[in-house]
Amino acid sequence: LKYFLMGSFSTGILLMGITLVYGATGSFALDPTVVARPLSAGMPAPSFLQMAGLILLLVAMGFKVSAAPFHFWTPDVYDGAPSVFTSFMATIVKAAGFFAFIRLFQTNAQFLGPSWKILLSFIIVATLLVGNITAVFQRSIKRMLAYSSIAQAGFMLFALFAQNDFATEGILLYTVAYSLATIGFFAVLMKVKDHSFEGFNGLGKHAPLLAFAATVFLLSLAGIPLTAGFFAKYFMLAAMVKAGGALWLVIVAVLFAAVSVYYYFKVIQAMYFRSGEPIVAETNTGFKAMLLLVVAAIVLLGVLPSILLAGYYF
Repeated sequence: LKYFLMGSFSTGILLMGITLVYGATGSFALDPTVVARPLSAGMPAPSFLQMAGLILLLVAMGFKVSAAPFHFWTPDVYDGAPSVFTSFMATIVKAAGFFAFIRLFQTNAQFLGPSWKILLSFIIVATLLVGNITAVFQRSIKRMLAYSSIAQAGFMLFALFAQNDFATEGILLYTVAYSLATIGFFAVLMKVKDHSFEGFNGLGKHAPLLAFAATVFLLSLAGIPLTAGFFAKYFMLAAMVKAGGALWLVIVAVLFAAVSVYYYFKVIQAMYFRSGEPIVAETNTGFKAMLLLVVAAIVLLGVLPSILLAGYYF
């Protein structure tokens, strides 16, 4: 219900923003020459309607991708929804939201002036801060994943900030790497009935395949080398360095990435270094094959990310 209400609310804001931008430009086109029409008519700055519309678009897309301070619906929705639906919301919906976000502001951001980068920097830092710090204190793994997905959104927003070749490659690789790891881990959650950290105690002994797959997924989300998540984060950080003028954001992101390693490794510690009797549902051969296939894809992209990027350029 909360997802439905917040989704409807953010869609309403999005439509209002589109309406205001249309009122200012006279077109729904994303062509820069059309968007700039008010400027070419002799106006010294974008009209109030255009500015207000762009701000509303920014707020609406912030809701869609769970960027702070528009993230508050995410933990309850992730924790309350069944794992299969949560994995869909956390991956497909989020990826689509980011591509729409970037497409909207590739041509529009320039009309917000220098304040655009300042505003986006605030959103990125707030998203990384809220996502990573709050995830540390969660006792439910699903809520921890909810806050970690907020933190991941902070990294993905680098593509919007940088808007260069590295950012284009990075957001493609990041969405694929994040989606694979998230879908895979939620598949593991579907088999482990207790979603608290204690519920994963001893999983490495009682269900070694599930524990191994979960470990790979968590390592990828943390950005550990030899996983797809490592190159995903590398490309996003490289995009920021190449863009210039925001090295401090790169340093902040690296520090928060180190924080994320802590809460991801808490799950790994529970699986391998704590004793327990986890309640695990039976897994058939097809499910095991699917897990191993996703693991293989993550490792392959962690070694040869060019496979995906070559396909993009082709």
